[in-house]
Amino acid sequence: MAESLRFSKMHGAGNDFVVIDLRDGTPAPDATLAARLADRHRGVGCDQILTIEPPRSAGAVAAYGIWNSDGSPSGQCGNGARCVAAWLVRDGSASGARFVVDSPVGTHEVENLGHGRFAIAMGVPRFDPADVPLAGFDAPQAEYALDFDGKRIAFGAVSMGNPHAVIEVADVAIADVAGIGPALQRSQAFPQSVNVGFAQVLAPDHIRLRVYERGVGETLACGSGACAAVASLIRRGRIAREATVSLPGGDLRIRWPDDGAEVIMAGPAAFVFEGEWQQ
Repeated sequence: MAESLRFSKMHGAGNDFVVIDLRDGTPAPDATLAARLADRHRGVGCDQILTIEPPRSAGAVAAYGIWNSDGSPSGQCGNGARCVAAWLVRDGSASGARFVVDSPVGTHEVENLGHGRFAIAMGVPRFDPADVPLAGFDAPQAEYALDFDGKRIAFGAVSMGNPHAVIEVADVAIADVAGIGPALQRSQAFPQSVNVGFAQVLAPDHIRLRVYERGVGETLACGSGACAAVASLIRRGRIAREATVSLPGGDLRIRWPDDGAEVIMAGPAAFVFEGEWQQ
C-alpha cells in the first residue's frame, strides 16, 4: 500500500464504514491493514471497509468490495451499499434518480430518494439450504431447529448474497445475542459462518432487530440482515410484504413484493469525515 491512504468515514443507520477508492490501482486492504483501520482505539474505527472499484458489468457506474473488521471478505452489505451510492453521487460518478452498481455477488439498481436516502434492490432471497449454505438439511424449510448447549433454537435461514439465520424472540432487548450469535457462527451447520438476526414482531408492518454479524460482532444496523429478517418472517406468515425494521442505529424500510421479486431496502447514508491514513 502507499505511504498514505485517503478515506471517507461514513455510516448507514449507525453501521459504520471506512470507504477507500481503489480505482487508481491501489490494492485492496489485506487482513492486517483492515484490522488496523477498523480498530476503534488505534485506528479509524469501523464495522467494515468498503472499496470503490471499476465496474464489472455493462451499465454499472462502479463496483464495490466489502471487508470485515477481521479482514475477511463479505458478499453483501446493505447499509454499505447505500453508503457507496452516496459516495458515488458526491464523487460525480453517479447522477440521476437511478443508477446501477456491482457488489461482490451481483448487480443492483439504486434509486436516489433525496435528502441522503437511497433505495437498493438487494436481490431475490434464496432459501435452499445449499444456497445459504446450511448443512444437514436437504430441502428448504420456513423454520429449522438445532440444539446448542442443551437449548433448542428455532431459526429461519436465507441467503441475501451472504448467509443469515433469523431467530424470532419475544423481546430483542433481553435476547442472548452475545451467546447464541457466536454459537451459531461456530456451528458445523453453517460452514461459512452466518449473520445471526434476533427479530421481535411488533406489528404486521414493524419489527425490531439486532444482528450479530460474522467477522464483526453485533452492529448498530445490518441492511442485508434487515432484508433477511423480513423475508424469513414473511415466509413464516408473521408479517406483511412491507415493514419498518427498527435497529439500534435507526430504521430501515424493507419491501418484498412477491416471492420472485428482489427485496428493496430504503434508508439513510451519511458522511462523517474525510481523512488520510498514515502508514
